[in-house]
Amino acid sequence: MAPNNNFIQLAELPSNTTSKKFTLCKPAPFSTDPEAIAEREACDYSHRITLDMARNGTANRKIRIYTDGIYDLFHQGHARQMMQAKNIFPNSEVYLIIGACSDELTHSMKGRTVMTDVERYEALRHCRYVDEIIRDAPWKITDEFMEKHKIDFVAQDSTPYVTQDCDDLYKEIKEKGYFVATERTEGVSTSGLIARLVRDYDIYVRRNLARGYSAKELNVSFLKEKKFRLQNKLDEIKDKGKKVKEDVIMKWEEKSNELMRAFLMLFGRDNWSQKWDKSKDAIKDVISLHPKKRSNFFKSIKEHDDASPPKKIPRIKHYSITSDEDDEELSNGNKGFPSITFTLPSSI
Repeated sequence: MAPNNNFIQLAELPSNTTSKKFTLCKPAPFSTDPEAIAEREACDYSHRITLDMARNGTANRKIRIYTDGIYDLFHQGHARQMMQAKNIFPNSEVYLIIGACSDELTHSMKGRTVMTDVERYEALRHCRYVDEIIRDAPWKITDEFMEKHKIDFVAQDSTPYVTQDCDDLYKEIKEKGYFVATERTEGVSTSGLIARLVRDYDIYVRRNLARGYSAKELNVSFLKEKKFRLQNKLDEIKDKGKKVKEDVIMKWEEKSNELMRAFLMLFGRDNWSQKWDKSKDAIKDVISLHPKKRSNFFKSIKEHDDASPPKKIPRIKHYSITSDEDDEELSNGNKGFPSITFTLPSSI
């Protein structure tokens, strides 16, 4: 059996195991490349493999599985179908062959494609599950085609593929027992991707115009080009205005946060309690003074105020909470209970 040169050995496992670790180092070969030819010639196709042998792992060679399609806009649904085909017989070694139809055949049988056949072939070569690519594959698989490429089984989803000529393109393959089913990936298809492009046509035209494509390359008329470019300019202006607005809001938030922090430092619960305790002690000291000493205290405050630049000071009134007799007694120099005097602005 010819060695598979699509892999490069990275590292050997411990000596008590016989398997080795490999990684892909280049794309899959075409069926006409020497590597694919050597692999095909090394296959003893006279020894036909049944489904039971493939499932039980009793085959004495690689099982060659074939799947075909158009593979336009290669997507995860395509790759997932190939992954299923590659792993359809977990007990056996599978060699996966992919067939892709040419542009001429596809356009005549199905319709126009987005990608050319060369682009589609190259996309397939770089899928990790693929071992070989057949270019210009036939629309219908024949016995001669299977013998030429030594194909054991054909993998496709079980849904019948209806054409103008038949109700199921794979009916004969199924009847002969060469068909293995894979599951279709729901929610993703080439037709669905194209529908998105058609639906959002204006958005993608504007996108490509902004990236430097010409109106001629996009097949857009002169008036539409001017319309799309104007829309792009308006969106650019909106984005700039939005950015300026966001910057202003950010600066305002930073300033307000600074003011809040300063306010909390001055009037926070802890600082306010400390200020109140100091003020409360000062008030007690003033209240506990003898009237004469209080007079001297207020006189010193007045002298201090007189020494400072002139200011407009509102008139003040004195209110006493002592009785008239106490006031008279204090004025005569008799000792008694000290009176308490409050000083309030004249505006009260």
